[in-house]
Amino acid sequence: MFPIRDHNPSERTPYVTLALIAINVVIFLSYFPILGDARASTQVFLTWGLVPAELSSGGGVANIFTSMFLHGGIMHLLGNMLFLWVFGDNLEDELGHGTFLGFYLLSGMGAGLAQVISAPNSPIPMVGASGAIAGVLGGYLLLYPKARVDVLFIIVIIFKIIPIPAGIVLTVWFAMQVFSGAATPAGSGGVAYWAHAGGFLAGLVMILPLWLKLGGPGFWRRTHGHPDHPEARYRRVSTRIPKVRRRR
Repeated sequence: MFPIRDHNPSERTPYVTLALIAINVVIFLSYFPILGDARASTQVFLTWGLVPAELSSGGGVANIFTSMFLHGGIMHLLGNMLFLWVFGDNLEDELGHGTFLGFYLLSGMGAGLAQVISAPNSPIPMVGASGAIAGVLGGYLLLYPKARVDVLFIIVIIFKIIPIPAGIVLTVWFAMQVFSGAATPAGSGGVAYWAHAGGFLAGLVMILPLWLKLGGPGFWRRTHGHPDHPEARYRRVSTRIPKVRRRR
């Protein structure tokens, strides 16, 4: 399932969200030509990615941050940028541009540390913005649990868009990361599930003081679990493809 948009576009231009997307895309394009060369691309990821074994031995501290701007392929990049675009604008609107940037980077740092704790001796580099973006998801969940998100479900050849409360979408997503992380042997490579879970929890914890300052449960009652501005209304677009009735 893929969230494709929420019903709560921000009231201000999300400059930091747009800048983060642009930076990730530009950096990816800078090394895209060598992705077909296993040796060259591996060297890039080892040099700039987060290697748990290296960090555990006291090195590669800066790579906690540089790894957030690397991606292993086009779909990896597009999936992460889609999540950032859908959920980042409202959080940036609430926090302000500078605070949101700090929140994003700290979430990515928490995600990286969670992955290192899960497999401290792993020599496999971790790359991707998903840990930082997971922090955005955690913050969004606490502030706007009832905001509606249009989710695209793909089941074999069936495509269906269903509006679902963000609380359900993000809770299911988090549960999937924890379950998958528990089922995956530590240090085996593949998806960094514990980085996702760690980033999500980091974002949830960091946004908690703001939620309490806004009134906690009273904030939810006042805003009905949505961003504090009118919800967007999307019209369904009917297809021009004629319907063919089935003959009996």
